[in-house]
Amino acid sequence: MRIFDPHIHMSSRTTDDYERMRAAGVAAVVEPSFWLGQPRTSAATFLDYFDSLLGWEPYRAAQYGIAHHCALALNPKEANDPRCTPVLAELPRYLDKDNVVAVGEVGYDSLTPAEDTALATQLELAARHGLPALVHTPHRDKAAGLERTLAMLAESELAPERVVLDHLNETTVERAADSGCWMAFSVYPDTKMDERRTVAVLRRFGLDRMLVNSAADWGRSDPLKTRRVADAMLDAGFTEDDVDRVLWRNPVAFFAQSGRLDLDGRPQPESYEGNSILRGTPAEPAGR
Repeated sequence: MRIFDPHIHMSSRTTDDYERMRAAGVAAVVEPSFWLGQPRTSAATFLDYFDSLLGWEPYRAAQYGIAHHCALALNPKEANDPRCTPVLAELPRYLDKDNVVAVGEVGYDSLTPAEDTALATQLELAARHGLPALVHTPHRDKAAGLERTLAMLAESELAPERVVLDHLNETTVERAADSGCWMAFSVYPDTKMDERRTVAVLRRFGLDRMLVNSAADWGRSDPLKTRRVADAMLDAGFTEDDVDRVLWRNPVAFFAQSGRLDLDGRPQPESYEGNSILRGTPAEPAGR
């Protein structure tokens, strides 16, 4: 089984997670920009973060045979903090990097005017740089947030097929399907969607333009949720080809629109700027 997790925040996960993910079949990931859990104090902190998504994380992932790409953006939550918004002026030079396959996460958190501005600006950047957009639909006021998102998308130059609407659930999927955008479902242990609900949505709405992700981060989450959805699909009577379509071919098709998706893996050095994933000196085999 091959799995592509199209939304996971590996910067907040351990190297052991990469090892477990690869053993479960995960061979590719996209890591979109995220907030830290505490307020950033300046736009400069984004630059170190972006550099990590373009350097250290691809290196870490490659040690376990996982192709790592990223999506860069000012995320919706931090769009409300004036200390963070200057990063919008820095984004263009980062969006030209080879490993960037989308602009994201962009969208809404609290449906504020500041979020309107950040979303419109970044949709324009996506169009200018020939990149698709990964759009965060809000966790609160989901229906209203989706309508506001679709209205903003209608004013942008991005075609619907170059947009994925993420964090959807049963209340928003039908409207999202009608929009022509791709649809994504984040599967969590306690919140958002779970395996059973996700399988029910796939059964009702079909497999076209459907993505499934773990959105695993520093909170309670599970980087193996993509594999758990795959197993749940098989248990529910979906075929192995159906699973491959949703968990591999669909995300490949969406992010390939960037022209930068490299699933063969770029060569990585044994260490990254003098650092490695090892701690200390490897132990000698027993008996030597």
